[in-house]
Amino acid sequence: MFGVDVQSGDVRGDAPSYALVIFDGETLERDVVSRRKLRRLIDSREPAIVATDNMYELASDKDELVNVLRELPAGTKLVQVTGDERPEPLSRVAKRHGVPYDKQPMAEAEAAARLAAGNVGYEVSAFTDTTEVKVARGRSTGGGGGFSEDRYTRRIHGAVKTTAREVESDLDAAGLDYEKAVTEKYGGYANAVFEVEGRPADIPVSEHRNGDTRIEIERLQRDGIEFRPLAKRRDHVLVGVDPGTTTAVAIVGLEGSVLDVYSTRTDDTAAVTEWIVERGRPVVVAADVTPMPNTVEKLRRSFDAAGWVPDSDLPVDEKQHRTREVPYDNDHERDALAAALSAYDDHEDQIDRIAAKVPPKAEVGPIVADVVAGEHSVESALAAREDDESDDEAGETSHEPRELTPEEKKIRRLEARVERLESHTEDLKDTIASKNDRIDEYERKLERARSEQRTEARKRREVTRLERENDRLQRELEDERERVEDLEGKLERLKALWKLDHSNFADVSEKREGLVPVKIVEKFTTEAIRDADERFGLASGDVIMFRDATGAGRSTAERLADIDPRLVLRQGGLSDASDEVLFEQRVPVADAEEVTVQEVDELAVAREREVDAAIEEWNDWVAERKRERNQQMVDRLISEHRASDRGES
Repeated sequence: MFGVDVQSGDVRGDAPSYALVIFDGETLERDVVSRRKLRRLIDSREPAIVATDNMYELASDKDELVNVLRELPAGTKLVQVTGDERPEPLSRVAKRHGVPYDKQPMAEAEAAARLAAGNVGYEVSAFTDTTEVKVARGRSTGGGGGFSEDRYTRRIHGAVKTTAREVESDLDAAGLDYEKAVTEKYGGYANAVFEVEGRPADIPVSEHRNGDTRIEIERLQRDGIEFRPLAKRRDHVLVGVDPGTTTAVAIVGLEGSVLDVYSTRTDDTAAVTEWIVERGRPVVVAADVTPMPNTVEKLRRSFDAAGWVPDSDLPVDEKQHRTREVPYDNDHERDALAAALSAYDDHEDQIDRIAAKVPPKAEVGPIVADVVAGEHSVESALAAREDDESDDEAGETSHEPRELTPEEKKIRRLEARVERLESHTEDLKDTIASKNDRIDEYERKLERARSEQRTEARKRREVTRLERENDRLQRELEDERERVEDLEGKLERLKALWKLDHSNFADVSEKREGLVPVKIVEKFTTEAIRDADERFGLASGDVIMFRDATGAGRSTAERLADIDPRLVLRQGGLSDASDEVLFEQRVPVADAEEVTVQEVDELAVAREREVDAAIEEWNDWVAERKRERNQQMVDRLISEHRASDRGES
């Protein structure tokens, strides 16, 4: 057991120190530690309980408290020894259980550890007993594209599917109930989520990250903080009852905490009595109306408890106010709770006075029962118990006539109560006989309800599956919409280009007449020409401009010549091979600097007169080049002829 109390500093600050007492049932270790060292000790030693008189000494608010609970080892509980939502002073709890107490932080930490070791207090819980096990991809599927990326993605999704099946097999082998939801992707699963009925310590699967896959384990969080008593004992309690077609019962402890509440339309008096007996020994049985209803009076007599009723029927607004901090399911449970809590309010001072007079390590409950229900004084009740202990130690029996002790009087009262209960049992047997048929009918209804519940559960699972499928389709729809938007933009650009290609420019202003469209290709390569042809089309009579005309070979030039462009504008020089092909195929070529080209997005235009001038200049160049070639050919023929004449002579 770790008993913890703030030694110095503020929990909301950065460096509070804690008084820590480690108690193993016999020996004590004391130390003053920082918050960081306290967490390291909890992680390394994994105590069964970390006990404190106020859970917010370990956290400044609810969110931080949830994080503290999440970080505790699987077998460690956080226990508030002073109660649940409405804790008592630690001094009162320590005194009631005979534990040494002092206001010093180290003494309070020791008291917390000793109380927790005696099963005193409430476990603080922020998580359900359902755990989510998620199997997912361990790395991104994004890549460079192509066949290798498809194979890479298929491998990862296949690994997730294989790991999910292994987890499912382990859960089945452990006999755990779970719900499974998977997101299917190309080649397998993108992820698989198992909601398992059990705590992480009960699950034969551990978190890991292994290349293509990862497993994450996390308990599902509650909506709020829940308190669970460490020990369910049949302590002395106050009981509130609201009888009627629906019977409701509430159990309140002697310290004023609500222990349990329930309501039923089918249970008879015997079942209600058994439910109360399982949860405590009634000292007071209370109702919210006066006089006490007959059903409540019979319960009171069966337990030989004191009765409590208000001076007048409790108003609804008063009942709502008194039960405002206690959860309940219906108005009947609220009325039973109001009765029990109001009875506690009337007896609180009396119970505190009794507890103050009870010696340490002595149980308060039996003395309260003797004083409240048996109408004894505290002194006589304590004296009777001391006499009983003395008689037990002496081991002797007196045969002389004497006055009955309070214990013996109580025994006789109990014997009389047994007789009444036996008589009541006979009445109940008659009632049972008349209700057998109704029980059979209820069993048939129960079976039908279970069948409907199973059907409903299947429907819910199917709805969940369809919702996930709908989410997947919605994501695909968004992707398709984005793709359509891209294609629509491309279409608009193609339309604009087509208009430049086919319009006589009658629909534009006068200053734009005499323009000709120019189609721009990034490089003079076969791939760039093919890409441009796919994006906006290349046709005979087009003016085509290459941003980089270098490097083209003979086959690329022949592909361009097959298109039969009107003019080719180049940036950079042509290779000899491509220049020769374009010359032979009569494809006009000009430097891009000779023609003014205006670009808008992927579209461009040039002045018609400049294009014609560039073509005319190219034609002149071609004519000059042909003349030079013809002259060179004549010179070569003359040279060859002279050479042959000299050889003959």
